[in-house]
Amino acid sequence: MIDNLNEIMTRAGAFQYGIVDPKNVEFSEEVRKMCEVNTCRQYGKTWACPPAVGTIDECRTRAQSYAYMLVFSQKFDLEDSYDFESVGTAMKDFKAVASRLDEEVKPYLTNYLMLSNEGCGKCESCTYPDNPCRFPDKVHGSIEGYGIFVSNLATQAGMGYNNGKDTVTFFGALLFNDE
Repeated sequence: MIDNLNEIMTRAGAFQYGIVDPKNVEFSEEVRKMCEVNTCRQYGKTWACPPAVGTIDECRTRAQSYAYMLVFSQKFDLEDSYDFESVGTAMKDFKAVASRLDEEVKPYLTNYLMLSNEGCGKCESCTYPDNPCRFPDKVHGSIEGYGIFVSNLATQAGMGYNNGKDTVTFFGALLFNDE
């Protein structure tokens, strides 16, 4: 897969990407607390977010069981910094980037973990917490829900976090081993 990475990332629609060692990624209760105040309104409502994704320690253990973390982003242009409608559209469009990447890596990887931006968006109404996820092979956990400081992760991966005036950038990660 590494040999075809540029092609894969282009087809998926990534803006930037970089690879980091998951063992060097900071997992923080502070980030999780941002989830708990429910700014994005997804806490406790989806299989992709806390508490469904597990504790910070469980998330760290899960992520660090992989050798590589491919961090990827997509930048979206906005009319202005108050263009909340376009931010919402961009958030959904980034989930499509993560889903395309998920499809692109399937021929190369059998065991991997995909993280995306907040929430899931696969179903109109999530089954959490009453019933199992309808699409457990397609749900992407929230990168922030895992307790990861995305701005620090972007720096580690050599990527831009702020990508210009009147833009929004979303981040995801693909964790995998050599296969």
